[in-house]
Formats: sequence, structure tokens, C-alpha cells
Amino acid sequence: MLTEEGKKSLEKQQYGVVGSHSAVKICGWTKNYIRKQGGCYKFKFYGIASHKCLQMTTSISCANRCIYCWRDYKAPVAKEWKWDVDDPDFIIDNSLKAQKKLLSGFGGNEKANLQLWKESDDVKHVALSLTGEPITYPKFNEIVNKFHERKISTFLVTNAQYPDKIKNLNIVTQLYISFDSPNKEIAKKIGKPLFPDYWDRFLESLNEMKKKKFRKTVRMTMIKGMNMEKEYMDEYKELIQKADPDFIEIKAYMFVGASRQILSKENMPYHKEILDFSEELVKLLPEYEIENEQESSRVVLLSKKKFKGRTWIDFEKFFNLLKEKPSEDIEAMEYSTTTKKVPEAEVEEINLE
Repeated sequence: MLTEEGKKSLEKQQYGVVGSHSAVKICGWTKNYIRKQGGCYKFKFYGIASHKCLQMTTSISCANRCIYCWRDYKAPVAKEWKWDVDDPDFIIDNSLKAQKKLLSGFGGNEKANLQLWKESDDVKHVALSLTGEPITYPKFNEIVNKFHERKISTFLVTNAQYPDKIKNLNIVTQLYISFDSPNKEIAKKIGKPLFPDYWDRFLESLNEMKKKKFRKTVRMTMIKGMNMEKEYMDEYKELIQKADPDFIEIKAYMFVGASRQILSKENMPYHKEILDFSEELVKLLPEYEIENEQESSRVVLLSKKKFKGRTWIDFEKFFNLLKEKPSEDIEAMEYSTTTKKVPEAEVEEINLE
């Protein structure tokens, strides 16, 4: 999948390349947490320890070229898998090694908390996103099971172009569908999809999400001047009701990375604008309410009312449930627990220049 030139390009950007189709990169929030500068909004929303989170993908190939993507490296373009298939244990072992290597410099960093840095060796969560479309890896269910066997929770982000993969997906700790457009026309402008039937695939993916019993999230990336107008609210409402997620993350596009070649600072909403948008949307969704927010990330969390005060994950309960009953019978509320109050993260301003 990767040419030698492509591999060098990724490594120059501080990716750890794993095998022939996987990659790891240290999240900025992981670095911030080790420096005691605050955690990712997923820490505040769901209780994920930022310094114990592995950010990786099982496939660097993607079928979309989203204009807001911050990633500098343009992954291989393909609709279907055309490459060798690396072994799941090989991918996990070497991803953990790559994570440790990429964090090794913090041992001599004066700003780092050495205790938190040492704790980062004990990875407890994996964010299967990063770049590309991880769900296309042919042994995806197998690698998820392997992560769970190691008591590493799984958070999968998919661009909803592979409904059959979602249909056949075994349980993950939390499933995300990236959701940035209210209709077919805007989806083409923002996502620049490879599949000609991209919208049908998206709608079918929402249908398949609805059937899942485990925790489900829709993540909406809002781009000022493109997908935030009030005229789209009813369309967003219909799409959300089709997916029936437990949670909705409404997040601002950030003017960083390669996206600066396409979009401008003016496309980046302020947190107040995200909050205003969220308040308008929730008026149309009586089963949801605003549950949380993190201003530094310009993100607002909507949750179904039954999850009020219970958005955090009981990870130990999740792993116990996997031993006690068939995974298809595990329901989201069974491993949801009381949300702890976390102060607004004290983070440095993102450099937008």
C-alpha cells in the first residue's frame, strides 16, 4: 500500500508506520496531558485517560478527500482492499512499540510529568481513526477482539462509505460516524467522495448504525459558511433520527494542517457559534439535550436524555460483559456510568498561523 516515498513522508510528519498498511501518531492531547496541560474532550465527556490512548489506523487508504482534513499526507485512493493483510497481533504489538518510541523523548522533557509519562506505557484505549478508513481492514473484527482481550477499549471512527462493514461489525466500545453534511450536494463538496453512490452508502450506514446496541456517536464537523445555515436544520434532524445515536458531538472545523490550502480562518466557527448551533438543533430533537461542552476544543456534546449524568464509560464492566454474554446482546447503558465533573482543560491556544 505504501511506497517508500510515502513511508518517508509519514515518518517525517512523526507517524510510526506499522507493517504495510497501518500507522500510529501521537495525539496532541496525549502530549498535553503528559505536560499537565489538560486532556482531550473525550476525557471530559467519556472518561478516557488521554495519556493512555493509542491513536492509530489499520488502513491508511480512504475513499473520501474531505476538505477539512488536517492531514498533510494524502493516503492511497481505493474503493476496495487491494493489498496484503497484516496479522492483527503483529499490528497491535508494533503499534504499541511505535507509540512508546514516539513518546520516548518525554523522558527528558522538563515540561513533562514523569509519572504520567511512565503510565503512558500502559495503553488502555485505542482510537481507530487517525487517517484513512480503518474499517476496511479485512480482519477488523479480529483485531478489535484482540484489543479487547488485552483490556484496551476501542473507539472506531468511520466515514460511512462501507455500510456492509458496519452491518458486519462486531462490538466496539464506541462507534463514531463522521457526519458533516445535511444533504447529497453538500456532501459532495465537503467529502469529495470516491464512490459515485456515496450518499446511498451514507444513508445505509446510518440505518446500520441504528441497529447496533452498543454505544454510538455521530460526530458533526461544522464549517462556517458551508454547512451551518439554519435552513439545513430539518435535514440534520432527519439524518440524526435515522442513525438514532446515543450521543452527538458537534465540533468546529479547525484551521490547521493541509486544510489551510482549501479553507480559510473565516470557515472556523467560534465555540459560541457551535453552542448556538447546538441549541437550535436540540430544539428539533426532543429526545436529546445538551450534556457537556469543552470550549478549548470548540465542541458540544448532546446525549439522549436517558444518559443524563451517565456519559462516562465503565471500562471494567465493558470487559466483564464481553465474558458474560454474547457481544450482540450488550447494550450501551449497561457499561455507561456517572459522569465525573472535570474542569475546563487548561490547554495552550492552538497555533492557527
